[in-house]
Amino acid sequence: MKEQEQVRILVIDDDDTVRKSHEAVLKANGYEVDVAESGKEAIAKSKARLYNLALVDLRLPDMDGIELLTAMREAVPKMVKIIITGYPSMENAIEAVNRGADAYVVKPYNMEDLLRTIKQQLQKQQEAKKYSEEKVKEFIEARAEEHEAKARAKRRSNR
Repeated sequence: MKEQEQVRILVIDDDDTVRKSHEAVLKANGYEVDVAESGKEAIAKSKARLYNLALVDLRLPDMDGIELLTAMREAVPKMVKIIITGYPSMENAIEAVNRGADAYVVKPYNMEDLLRTIKQQLQKQQEAKKYSEEKVKEFIEARAEEHEAKARAKRRSNR
C-alpha cells in the first residue's frame, strides 16, 4: 500500500464547486478526502477524526480562516494547515503564518502547484515525525543503559 493512501485531507471552503473539484483531484491522486463548508463543521470533524492536512479557505461564512487556524492548532497541533485565499495581502500572510499556517496559496492557482505544495508539506510532517520518534528511541535507550549500569554497580557493591 502506498503511504499516500493513508493520508487524510480536510478541504474547508464555502464554495461547493471548489470543495467538489478539490475532492475529486485529491482523491484521484490517492488521498482520502473529507470536506467542510464552515469553520464550525471543520472543527467538529477535526476533533472527531485525525487529518494529516487541511486546506483552509481564508473567508468562511462563520469565521475567517485565521481564526480557524488557531482553533485547529489547539485541537490537532500536528496537522498541516494550508491557507488558500483569493484575497491575498501581506498582513493576512503574516497573520496566517503566525497563527500556525504551514503554507499560503493564492487563488487562482494551478492544481499541480497545489499538489506539489501538499506533497512538500506532508514530507516535512513525515520528517518531523521520524525525527521525534528517533529522539524518543534515543532517550529510552539512554535511560535503559543508565539503569543497567546502576544495576551492575549495585550488584558489585552487594558482593
